[in-house]
Amino acid sequence: MASTRRELVALIEQGAVPPGQLERVVALSGLHPSGQAWGLFVDRLLLWLGTLALVFAVMFLVAYNWSEMPRFLRFGLVQAALVAAIAVYCWAEGRGVVKNTGSRAALTAATLLLGVLLALFGQVYQTGADPWQLFFIWALLMLPWTLVARFDALWILWLGLLNLCVALYFRTWSGAFGPFFISDAAALWGLFVLNTSALVVWELGARRWRWLSAGWATCLLALGSGIPVTLLVLAFLFDERVGFSAVALVYPAWLAALYAVYRYWRADLFMLAGGCLSVIVVLTALIGRYFMRHGDPGGLLVLAMAVLGMGALAVIWLKRLHREMSA
Repeated sequence: MASTRRELVALIEQGAVPPGQLERVVALSGLHPSGQAWGLFVDRLLLWLGTLALVFAVMFLVAYNWSEMPRFLRFGLVQAALVAAIAVYCWAEGRGVVKNTGSRAALTAATLLLGVLLALFGQVYQTGADPWQLFFIWALLMLPWTLVARFDALWILWLGLLNLCVALYFRTWSGAFGPFFISDAAALWGLFVLNTSALVVWELGARRWRWLSAGWATCLLALGSGIPVTLLVLAFLFDERVGFSAVALVYPAWLAALYAVYRYWRADLFMLAGGCLSVIVVLTALIGRYFMRHGDPGGLLVLAMAVLGMGALAVIWLKRLHREMSA
């Protein structure tokens, strides 16, 4: 759909479409969804909202009636819902219900109920485990379902659990790198390595498996890679105790790889715009640090002008790239 829109915009900008025929061309291009498409969208939306509502209903029912419910009833209710979700998945997968959307919704519900069951176990028996262990075991147990489902949203959920696990682990223990990194920096490094590796694997896998080609998933992974490395650069700039940091080498390499991959290998304007935003944030912090250190009140004016200038340059460059991609 995005490709059709870009092609149509390019034809309009080139004057290939007469102004009087513009509405007819837009209608024929299929950009506006039909009544059947709206019906399918509402059907899928209600299916997913209903699935989430059922999962949260089970969780809140147990939580609200915690003191009145005996232990076996709490576990029995959650386990029964989990078994029912798996049964619905097997039934829907066998019949190919609504092109496997029903089976995916059922497996997603089973995955969420698995997390509810683990949380219930930890709360009832007071195992004393750290929070990161809950998310790690949850991710470990749901991995076979994620492999079977071949569903991009379930993979993103799995990666989200790993992100939580890594962040909580490094904030608690600083991991094996404790003598070298403070806990926050170690957590950011862990998230950067995890999400960058996942992004690389996802991009390579998308060339072989079509179900991995959803653009929103790679955008989320790119955010998970870009935000930690940008925060690491900011921490390095403002921490005067640190003379040198590996991020001074990693950040330029990350920017160069981002530009090469999403400019020439797989053109993606969102990724390049994210890189521009990261550079603007880092340069703004660098300029701000210089003026704040010297206590110059005019520094705020310079800072504002620098942000406006860098933002304008980024917009001009991205618009030029957009025209090249649309040509």
